Amino acid sequence: MNLLPQDVLVMLKLSVARRTRWTYDQLGMALGMSMSMVHSSIKRATQARLYDENRRRPMRAALEEFLVHGVKYAFPPDIGTVTRGVPTAFAAPALKGELLHDSGAEAVYVWPYPEGEHRGVSLSPLYKSVPEVALRNARLYDALSLLDAIRIGRVREQQRAAELLKGMLRSDDAPTA
Repeated sequence: MNLLPQDVLVMLKLSVARRTRWTYDQLGMALGMSMSMVHSSIKRATQARLYDENRRRPMRAALEEFLVHGVKYAFPPDIGTVTRGVPTAFAAPALKGELLHDSGAEAVYVWPYPEGEHRGVSLSPLYKSVPEVALRNARLYDALSLLDAIRIGRVREQQRAAELLKGMLRSDDAPTA
């Protein structure tokens, strides 16, 4: 069984959630997925040793390692044309102002979304529901946009995004595993 991009979305949601109790149905509704898709994601993540079924939480150290070093290779982003969408990577709130760029040298990346209020270069989200889900959950939005910065950034940008993402996953606000 191979991991799918939506498995990363499920693990991030569980990692940054402030609630530790959840049902497959609740998680599915929050992520724009079916209950069976969430169940399958949990099974794949368990098999990949990213999730502990007994504690019902992601295995933080393994997940951090995969997010920082593996996701960019396992799920490389598709970069498209200019479109309307939701800002991600360096244009998202989590990284905006964190990195100084040459004026105009850095593209604004967006997840394509018809109701988005920004224009930028299209960057494929990990899963089709990501733009809508991100707009409803600020912590998950930050985690996903930091992950996109790791997926497309240069070394310095990847390092800063990884630092911030690890901080989110280790924060006292997020339960540890």
